[in-house]
Amino acid sequence: MRSIWRGAVSFGLVSIAVKLYSATEDHDIRFHQVHVTDGGRVKYKRVCSVDGEEVEYADIAKGYELPDGQLVVLTDEDFEQLPLGTTHEIEVLQFVDQEQIDPIHFEKTYYLEPDGVATRPYVLLRTALENAGQVAITKIAIRQRESLAVLRVRDGVLVLHTMRWPDEIRRPGFGFLDEDVPVKAAELAMAESLISTMAGDFDPSAFTDDYREAMQQLLEAKQSGGEVQQAPDAADDGGGAVVDLMSALRRSVERAGGNAPAAGGDDSSADDADEAPPAGKSTARKAPAKKAPAKKAPATKAPAEKAAAGKADDEPAKPAKRASRARKTA
Repeated sequence: MRSIWRGAVSFGLVSIAVKLYSATEDHDIRFHQVHVTDGGRVKYKRVCSVDGEEVEYADIAKGYELPDGQLVVLTDEDFEQLPLGTTHEIEVLQFVDQEQIDPIHFEKTYYLEPDGVATRPYVLLRTALENAGQVAITKIAIRQRESLAVLRVRDGVLVLHTMRWPDEIRRPGFGFLDEDVPVKAAELAMAESLISTMAGDFDPSAFTDDYREAMQQLLEAKQSGGEVQQAPDAADDGGGAVVDLMSALRRSVERAGGNAPAAGGDDSSADDADEAPPAGKSTARKAPAKKAPAKKAPATKAPAEKAAAGKADDEPAKPAKRASRARKTA
């Protein structure tokens, strides 16, 4: 197992260094969303609803909408300023009988392991809880969320159950609760007899997930029957990761004020290229120094150029003037 939190249990003047582990795991069969026609993975992008542009993860903040429709935006710096005193501490607040806590409050379950040289105080707290027959009410903050929690002993290990806050527990507002529904004595006796007949000790290993087993059998049957296909590549140029990288680079160039290479055509003028590039080839504009010398029309010469031309008609065009013309045609 891999610890997800590290801190200390604060028990009076005793501080017990511990590591926190998830006590449960999900065994559900996981599926990907795919295109039914070709099996391609369906991907999701973070797109701004205002400008329609894809948003980088670093540019995403948290927003809280007020009742009047206005929006409060909070950044990581705002969250860092909030007072979370229980970030690295499990503070014991009270000891109570476990029967006083309704299971509806329980949320997630974690194991606590002593960290470093904290084994002795860890065993001390565990033994004291077992002897008292009580559980500890604590507070803990995990992933910037503070929760009430119950600390108890199970199989020699301290177990932590995070809990819902009281205002997070819904109250059932069903109409029949206000009605006086009659129950016949004979019917009640029969129901109680049925409960007595089916009573027993709880053994979780006696129960199975029938749906998951049926799904596993279905997958195995399709595999053995040859109803499988090779997972297709996300893109011909190397997969979805490359596509995403190119998209990110293109947006970065455009955001910096530059012109990203065109994806499907050459935007240079007709007299700068002898012919259109073949389909599928790069159409990025070449540097001016690579261009073939452009022919000048005699009518466009300046007076000073005409005088110079009389002395050397065969002299090639000067690079400075050629570069100037290239800028005009760009």
